Amino acid sequence: MIQAYKTFKVLIIGCGNIAGGYDNVQPDKNLPLGHAKAFINHGGFELSGCVEPDAHKRVAFQKRWKITHGYESMQSVLANNLEFDVISICSPTQQHENDIQAAISNQPQLIFCEKPITPCVEDSLKSIKSCQDSGIKLAVNYSRRWSSQVDAFRQELINESWGQVRSVMGVYNKGILNNGSHMIDLLQCLVGPLQVQTVGKVIYDHWTDDPSIDCVLRTESGAPVHINVADARDYAIFELQIITEKGVISIEDGGSTWRLRKAQPSTDLAGYQFLNQGESIHRLQSDAMTNAVANIWEALAYNKPLLSDGSNALKAQLVCEQIKQMAMPKNSHIKIKEVI
Repeated sequence: MIQAYKTFKVLIIGCGNIAGGYDNVQPDKNLPLGHAKAFINHGGFELSGCVEPDAHKRVAFQKRWKITHGYESMQSVLANNLEFDVISICSPTQQHENDIQAAISNQPQLIFCEKPITPCVEDSLKSIKSCQDSGIKLAVNYSRRWSSQVDAFRQELINESWGQVRSVMGVYNKGILNNGSHMIDLLQCLVGPLQVQTVGKVIYDHWTDDPSIDCVLRTESGAPVHINVADARDYAIFELQIITEKGVISIEDGGSTWRLRKAQPSTDLAGYQFLNQGESIHRLQSDAMTNAVANIWEALAYNKPLLSDGSNALKAQLVCEQIKQMAMPKNSHIKIKEVI
């Protein structure tokens, strides 16, 4: 816990796993995975209220995180003229648009929204504009942008410590928007803007309206990016392998394991280079949520830029929407060029 000179009042909408449920099965000493514990641990926030229509879930959440005030809906919050500096939106994605508009009516300084902003590009753009017009900062939880490991590797790529990126291979499941957008956003953070080239197999492995779709993209420098799909009904998977001029970086276990292999001269074949066994980094805990809340506090206290906001979130969603439209053109209704 830091000693912050200014404290901001927080309201959490939705009392499920990302709000705090994931931390219920973790030792108290572990770094936070959800919003409530992260805000509490920081020391610069006061967790002042929560909104949850399920009364049993709401009461349990209040008891677990020592929140005095709980409400069935945002209408109750607004009717009581309650004010908050930060509103965290942890409700199901389908409710985000309505929750964002209700949050804007409360006039907080910042909204911290789970990804994606909304299920629809047009609605996400509308929500971003509404926040901008109201002078409200919008942070979007593409969590890997707050990971210290990702940031360190990004700086290495910028400094060309690994040379040029030659190609990328990834695999994900559980929806192109739900989990695929995490991969698209991470890649655009690391290697820059992506252009969709081709799409392939469509798998409905969890959501009826958000299939997993394999695809081929390219970076601005022309490096191919192959994103393959697995089936979420088998197991969860989120992995990347980035092939560079000087070695290979493998990101496994959703980002908790990194394997760094560098090219070196062969001891057996003169004139050849091979990859060494490399260094494996195993991170049992993620610092992403801790860093996200710290970034939010600095954005409020010092007007520091947010590391993940509506801009990068919309760019990731636009790529995902283009992939969906190319894979399922009969279901397309959004004109990407008009949104851009």
